Order: sequence, then C-alpha cells, then structure tokens
Amino acid sequence: MPFACIFVPNFPVAAVLRAEPELRSHAVAIFEGKPPLEKIFAVNDSAGRVGIASGMTKAQAELCSELTLRPRSVFQESAAHAALLDCAQSSSPCVEDAAADIAILDLAGMESLFGTLPQIAHSLFHCAAGLGLDVNVSVASNADAAVLAARGFSGVTVIPPGKEAEQLGSLTVEVLFLHPEETREQKNSISLLETLHRWGVRDLNALAALPEVALSERLGQNGLRLQQLARGAAARTLVPVEAPLVFEEAIELEYPIVLLEPLAFLLNRLLEQICARLAARALNTQELRLTLELQNLTGVDPESDTVGIPSESDASHGTAEAQSPAQHFVSGRQRKFCRILRLPLPMLDPKLFLKLLQLDLNAHPPGAPILKIHLIAEPARRRSAQGGLFLPPSPEPEKLELTLARITGLVGEARVGSLELLDTHRTESFRMRRFMPGAAQEKTRKTAEREEGKSAVAALRMFRPPLRANVTWENGKLAHVVSKKKEVQGSVLWKAGPWRSSGDWWDREAWARDEWDIALQNAEGVVLYRLMHDLLGGSWFVEGTYD
Repeated sequence: MPFACIFVPNFPVAAVLRAEPELRSHAVAIFEGKPPLEKIFAVNDSAGRVGIASGMTKAQAELCSELTLRPRSVFQESAAHAALLDCAQSSSPCVEDAAADIAILDLAGMESLFGTLPQIAHSLFHCAAGLGLDVNVSVASNADAAVLAARGFSGVTVIPPGKEAEQLGSLTVEVLFLHPEETREQKNSISLLETLHRWGVRDLNALAALPEVALSERLGQNGLRLQQLARGAAARTLVPVEAPLVFEEAIELEYPIVLLEPLAFLLNRLLEQICARLAARALNTQELRLTLELQNLTGVDPESDTVGIPSESDASHGTAEAQSPAQHFVSGRQRKFCRILRLPLPMLDPKLFLKLLQLDLNAHPPGAPILKIHLIAEPARRRSAQGGLFLPPSPEPEKLELTLARITGLVGEARVGSLELLDTHRTESFRMRRFMPGAAQEKTRKTAEREEGKSAVAALRMFRPPLRANVTWENGKLAHVVSKKKEVQGSVLWKAGPWRSSGDWWDREAWARDEWDIALQNAEGVVLYRLMHDLLGGSWFVEGTYD
C-alpha cells in the first residue's frame, strides 16, 4: 500500500516566506520571546552563511546589516499548515496531520485517478509550490519510510517496494529525532542520540545492522522501534484528519500604509493564496470578508469617515456591492474596518475579486492608515450550469458582477439591482435588492408555474410617469378626460369604480387614492384606461392603458 509524505523544511521560516515571498533571496531570521529577551528561533540558509544561528539574542543578530528579522507569527504558521493540508487533500481523501510541517497521504487507489506514483508525487510538489511552500515529497510502501525520506532527501523521492532499507541507509540518525513532542521525550531522544554516537552509529545503515537482542538489552523497546524505522520496515495505520474548511490569510505590516495602490498589491497576494487553496480543494467562494486593523489617529472621532485613504489618480470610480455598510469599532488603540463582499454565484478569479475590492474600498475608504490586513473566504461548491437550446445567451457572471460594481460606483447602491415587490396594498411599492441571476431565474420559473393553466386576462400597461389629467364632471358623474397626450383624452363612455385604498396614515408618506377603469372615445376608437385620483393632493392621473 503506497503512502506519500509532504514535509516543509524549516517550517517557521517557510511560513514567513510564504507571507512575504520577496524575502526568499534575503537572509532571514525568526525571533520569539518578550523584550528585551528575544532570541533567534529559526534561520534560513542565507542567514546561516552570514553567521546567524538559533539561540542568539536579537540584539546580537541586529549587528548583521544584511539580516532581515521577523517575529514568529502563530497565525502565519497556522495558515501555512492549513495550506499544507489543502495540498494533501487535493490528491487523497485520507490524510494524517502528523505535525505542523508534515502531512501523510494514503495513496491506495489514487493511481487510477491521478496517474503513476511519480506523477502523483510531482503533482503534490507543484501544488505546494503554487501555495507558496517549498516542500520535500516522498512516496514509499509504508508511512514511516515516506516520512524519513521526506525529511532526509530534497525534492521528490519515490522508493520502490522492498528498497526502503537500501535508500534510507545513507541518512544520518538525526533524521529519527526531528520531532520530539514533549519535554520528557525530547530529553530521552537526546540521550538516545548521544548513546548511538558513542557507539559510532552515524547513519541508518549502521543502526539497521546492529543485533536486535543486544540492542533491545541496552535500549529497550525504543531501540527496536528506531531500528525498524531505519530498516524501513515499520508499519502502522494512518489516523486521518478532516481538515476544517477555513480559508483565511493575513498580513501584519511593519509600517502602516495610506495609499490604495500598495494595499491592492498586498490584497492581490492574499487573494492568490486563498484562491490557490480553494482550487486545491475543488471549491469556489461566494463571500469575502475583509478586515483592516487601523492605526489610531489622535483627535479623530472613531465613528467619523472624515479621514480617508487618498486614492491614486488612475483609481477606478466604481464600488463593489457590499451587503453591510462599513463598520468601525474601537479595540484598544486600534480600530477595525470591515467590508463584506457577497457574490451572486460561486467564483474563483483573484483578478475579479481584487477589482471588486478596489472599487469597494475606493467608495468606502477605511479612514486611517492600515496596520494589518485579514481576509477570509467562505467556501462554496463550484457552480454547475447548462444553457438551454431556446434560452437567450446571458453574460458571464464575472463580467456582469464587475459591470454592476462599476455602475454602483456611479449612481449609488440604492439604484442598482433587481426589483422586489413589497407585501402592501400600495400600488407599485417595491425595493431594490441585489441582483442574483439564480434567484431571478427561480422566481421566473415559479411565476410561470403559478400562471400556467390560468385564463388570459387583460394586461395593464403602465405610463411612467403617469399622465396628469383634467377631469370634467356632469351630474356627479365622470364625463370627460383631457391629458397632455392627445391620444389619451375624450368622452367617458363607460366607467367602473371608484375603488378606494389608503395606507401609512401615521407616516409622512401616507397615501389615499380612488381608482376607476374607464373607456374613452377618441379618434382611434374606444380605449380602456386606468384613472386615479390622489385624495391627499387632489390631482388626477391616467396611470395606464389596458390591452
């Protein structure tokens, strides 16, 4: 049964380089601890070549002008670990979360789906690179052999069945002690490693060749377990984990930013990382939540939007649709600015998301310099659609959403969307709702089903705006109607009504009206119209004509 292992060397540094890929060519050191006792926790190869090592104090490391220092970030490591699991889940449903920097996959039955074992290994390697992680990938007949190969060999390694001891033999014994989980186990591991070194055991070949009985007498069961690992003969069952579908990325800035251009650059990086993770899980997103931690400005009201981020001269004048208004709340010395971007359909296009966020932030500036960017994507299943043979072609949802966002920036959110009739007796009462293609099609289908089987009725074609009219009464009855439109005037041959309706009498928008259906005699013959009398204003209107 084949297994694969994905290992991220020097994981704390890899997490930082994933968030800041421009530092890959620099000497980087990660420090942790409370001031002034910070110590170097991890370094990359470039930092090691200039003399920086783990355990040094931060003050000592700062003497090197070529060094870039970064604090250890739990969130960045958590995001890198989540990306590692996303990569593993792209090729197998059975994944063990072995450590922060290790994921083990059961590849049984996966060859018929993804190709040969070398092809799967290279696919995992490239997938991890797309997620911003430099990894080692190995494939072996058991999980522990795959882990040792991933720790000891760079790049992609595929061990044929039965060749585990031969290929693992050249690795040093230190590869067996890379991940002690507890303090007591760490001490035991150091003691075992020192004992093996005193015996002259430097590699796994030497450990595998020791007599089992004598090894057991001196080191007990731990010694036998290490020998089984060295021979590549250990076997165990994976403990699969169901990785939560949480897709979030964040950047904590060293210096606050005040322009939309650098903010867009950082947002693009976060969006590409999130979209790559979603693609690895075969998912899209229908909602993006952006949270910006802002620098406190002395003398500025936290609820005021008078201080804005200046936009560049070539910035777009539109805004993306966001269901909730900008929110501000104070937390210590910092404020948080939140925007929610809801999409009509599941999508996965980082360029589209970036443009929509740019339009939204241009219309709703944060109001203060930005210290931290936090972006969350809610996962959704990919949309599936099939066009009908007799349906008119519709625009692509991505292009339609971007067009609506630009129009919203020009005319305002209250004027863009689809109409929704209100549950009231007031004629033509409606409100604007966000345009949702799927919901509109479903509503049209349900309306057609309700109307199916009903008898045909006369259609009222409304005049927009309604035509103001002058009405002549004779003997208490409607006799003649005249409007600005010559066709809509003449003697009243027949009438039905009035029908009185009113509402909202407690509000300034109160309404009261009488309606008639009338037939007028004009040059074209007899035509039916809807006549309305506004009881509050005293005006008369011709609202429409019947077909």
